[in-house]
Order: sequence, then C-alpha cells, then structure tokens
Amino acid sequence: MSAAPKFTTLGCRLNAYETEAMKRMAEEAGLSGAVVVNTCAVTSEAVRKARQEIRRLRRENPDARVIVTGCAAQTEPETFAAMDEVDQVIGNSEKMTPDVWRDMAADFVGQTERVRVNDIMSVTETAEHLIDGFGTRSRAYVQVQNGCDHRCTFCIIPYGRGNSRSVPAGVVVDQIKRLVDEGFNEIVLTGVDLTSWGADLPAQPKLGDLVMRILKLVPDLPRLRISSIDSIEVDENLMQAIATETRLMPHLHLSLQHGDDLILKRMKRRHLRDDAIRFAEEARRLRPDMTFGADIIAGFPTETEAQFDNSLRLVEDCALTWLHVFPYSPRPGTPAARMPQVDGRAIKERAARLREAGRIAVSRHLDGATGRAHRILMEAPDMGRTEQFTEVRFATPRSEGALVTATPARHDGQVLHV
Repeated sequence: MSAAPKFTTLGCRLNAYETEAMKRMAEEAGLSGAVVVNTCAVTSEAVRKARQEIRRLRRENPDARVIVTGCAAQTEPETFAAMDEVDQVIGNSEKMTPDVWRDMAADFVGQTERVRVNDIMSVTETAEHLIDGFGTRSRAYVQVQNGCDHRCTFCIIPYGRGNSRSVPAGVVVDQIKRLVDEGFNEIVLTGVDLTSWGADLPAQPKLGDLVMRILKLVPDLPRLRISSIDSIEVDENLMQAIATETRLMPHLHLSLQHGDDLILKRMKRRHLRDDAIRFAEEARRLRPDMTFGADIIAGFPTETEAQFDNSLRLVEDCALTWLHVFPYSPRPGTPAARMPQVDGRAIKERAARLREAGRIAVSRHLDGATGRAHRILMEAPDMGRTEQFTEVRFATPRSEGALVTATPARHDGQVLHV
C-alpha cells in the first residue's frame, strides 16, 4: 500500500490554512507516494529556504514524487522546474482545484503536465468552499479574503496571490457557526489584505460590517479575533465594534512597515506617520485595554539614520507591544530592489535596535498585566493566551480549549506565569 502524501508548509498562516485544504483534496483524489511543499515568496531568503527544504525532503524521500506549490512556485515556476529534485510545479490557484489533484493521482507515472501555473491575476474567486477552518482544539482560522490590489514597492505577494477576492459574508457566517458547534472558543479571521474585504462584493461591504454580522448571527461565539489589518482602511463599523463588542478581542496587528513619511511614500504605502498614530490613539480611547502588534521593516532602500529613528520612535508613539521586525532584503522583481540599498551591517544593527525596543515594550506590557485577572484561552494544558494575545504559562494543567480566569503572579520578560 502506497504511503499517504506528506505536506510541508513554509510562510504565513494562510499557507497553513491552504495546506489543510490540499491534504483533504489529495486524500479524496487518492494521491499517494508524494511530498508536497507549500512555499513562501515574501523575501529572497524565503525562496532560498524553500529550495533548501526541497533538497532535504528529496534526500529523505528518494522514491517520492516532489510537488512544489505556493507563492514562490507561482512567482518563480521556472526556478523550481529547473531543480532536479522537483517532479511537478503547480500554482496558487491550481493547488486549490480538486481536478488538479485528481489528475495527479490518476496519472502518477509522469504524463501529467509538469508545470501548471496560470495567470493568478485572472482568478476572480476564493476557494472558500474547501475547508471550514483549521487550528488547535481551542482556536480556528477562517479565510475571508485572498490576494491584494495594492502594489507596495517591496512586496511580491500580489504576484503570488493575485488581486483581492472576498468570501461572501453568508459563507463566512455559516463556516463560523459550524466551527462553534464543533467546540471552538475563538475564531480568527485571516486574509492577505483583510481590510480590503468586501470591495469586490455586491454593495461593497466593509470588514466592520462582516465583524458586526458575525457577532450578531453567531451569539454563541465567545471570542472573535482579526489578524493583520491596514489601519488606513479601517471603517466606522469596525471602530464601533472595537468600542462596543467585548467578544472582539482587544488585539490588532497593524501593517505599519515604517515610521517616516518619505520612506512610506517610497514604499507606496497609503498612510503617513500621523495616520498611524491617530488610529492607535483612537482605538485605545475606544478600548483602553487594546494592544497592538506591528510589522516594521528596518533598512528599506535610501533609509537614513534619522528616518530609521522615526520608525524606532513609532514603538512609543503608537504604544506598540508585539513587533515583527523585518530586516530589508531586496526581492527580485520589485521596484524597491532597484533603489539604492542600505549597507547590510547597518540593516542588521537597526533591526537589532528595533527588536530591543520591542523587548522593552513587551516587558512593560507584562508589568501591567501581572496581578490582574485575565480571561485565558487554553491552547495546551500548560499554556494559554489572554484577550490581548499575551502568553500565559500554568504550573498545573488545565483543559485544552477551555476559557479560564486566572491572575498571573509574575512574568519572566516574555510570558506571564500563573
């Protein structure tokens, strides 16, 4: 009996979501004896790691068929088709198509087209029907949007994901109802450009409309969380939900990228520094316990020390807590790769300073969270997260998936301890 296919996921949460759908399609198609690598293309380093992982998997599975998909396969199909270790390359749209998996399962001796990567910009629908969600026993992720209509100068992702497509609200609500019936206590809405949700739907609803509809129509859902957002696109209903809906978690991850206006313009972002600060202040005014994460790039082309300092000060000015710091690396095929580059040592040093600012911010946040009662969702018997997504460690085990109230007595600079 041939072995079930093995799947490896690189990159973002959405890739992990789609891997779950691919597993189901491969199983239903009867595919066997294969290794599937779902790649990421966000940086040149991500593509390098994908190639490295493919070589490792080939060494460990010499008789398996190696199938490569994901964003790197979509943007650089020729790179992976040229690798001796790779048998087939399929694009981001094709990987979500059951017929493609049936073709590969039915004709596994090499007659199937080796490279199946079509124009992602021609895709107009999401594959929302393929999977209700995935996650731990406590938290499920629901894809409500895919693709991006914006063209930031550092980003290759629109060319891997295509233009923005939204899952209709009724489909999202039905998915969440099923997940709540299965016992999930927290749902996370995910997408590539989440705040663009609805722009391609009739009447062009906004993300806030979707959030309010979910909370109204799924009253048994204890916790709703939204993932990374573009603050300049936040609508009035989302702000109202932040202010009035306690089941919407007080934690937002902001796609800020930089704190200097000129660099933001060179990135082709749609917000300025003051826009980010105003949004953070207003969100905290409406919800005083709100915490923020943020993506910030260090060493973007042409960045001076003074411009970097504007990013560094943004940590304080926006009261950021959870930083995702990205040392800039040129991504071939993007406009930023053709701009004057910052010295690599300076990039590394600036990224380290940003991470240190983030470490201090986390420690300050933990100081404020210690000694206060928190509602905590248990992700494992000894670990859970507060509404602000703060990790809490427990000395005695609790039920995985349960919502418990506890008061952390201390922290170690990284997590709270009960």
